[in-house]
Amino acid sequence: MKLLKILGVVGALGVLAACTSDLQRIRTTEPSGGTPFTQALTKEYRDLAVFEADEMRDWRDAGYFARRGLQSAAGEVVLPEDPVNRDLPEDTLPEINDVRTRLLAALDGGARDNKPDIAARAQSRFDCWLEQQEENFQEDHIAACRDELLAALAELEAAPAPVAPTPPAVYLVLFDFDRFNINAAAQAVINQVIADFNANRSTAISVTGHTDRAGSAAYNERLSERRADAVREALIAGGVPAEAITTAWKGESENAVPTEDGVREQANRRAEIIIQ
Repeated sequence: MKLLKILGVVGALGVLAACTSDLQRIRTTEPSGGTPFTQALTKEYRDLAVFEADEMRDWRDAGYFARRGLQSAAGEVVLPEDPVNRDLPEDTLPEINDVRTRLLAALDGGARDNKPDIAARAQSRFDCWLEQQEENFQEDHIAACRDELLAALAELEAAPAPVAPTPPAVYLVLFDFDRFNINAAAQAVINQVIADFNANRSTAISVTGHTDRAGSAAYNERLSERRADAVREALIAGGVPAEAITTAWKGESENAVPTEDGVREQANRRAEIIIQ
């Protein structure tokens, strides 16, 4: 019996020495490899290990968290603790198992890559919750770990904010008064449209002709059509397929700069081009 007691003491001292060694290593370990997630998880487990050692004098759990931190520092993907490894109150298991399922779904669904810091926080708080729940006497510690876990998990599960569609760029070709020919400035704009159309592998272009309010409405209707057609022909000459281009014309009905009837305005003598 005396021999068994001696062996038990020796074994306990060996475990304590191993825990102390792991704790000393995690205190000074800085993760350099792995992923942003494993690096963040290393720091989370380090904080837990140091807290358990320095504040709680819980050498067993300090060593446990230290070992998990060292695994993470080595680039290993450490999973959230399995509740079966803890002696947990039966009435807490349904919630714990449900939360672990949700956490694993979030982690495996991309959270480790997309939100590494929050994912690491959620996992460390889950393990903290289990450790505190097993001890089951410090209600404030249990609640803190659980609440911080649930807050982090909510961030991981939140749907990403919808990305507002980028409005299409509008290219403006301006015309001289009472003209529909493509001058040098207009051709430069058309050349840019062709380059962007090809670079973006677009499939459609719309062209809408406009006029200012000098002249009759009927005359301007026809002039705006000619301007749209002139741009269309220039695009085709530049290599844009004819079937990719649609044209429309608005006459003087949709001025860029509002004016009185009969007023000449350069900004209104235009064709608007949109790449779809």
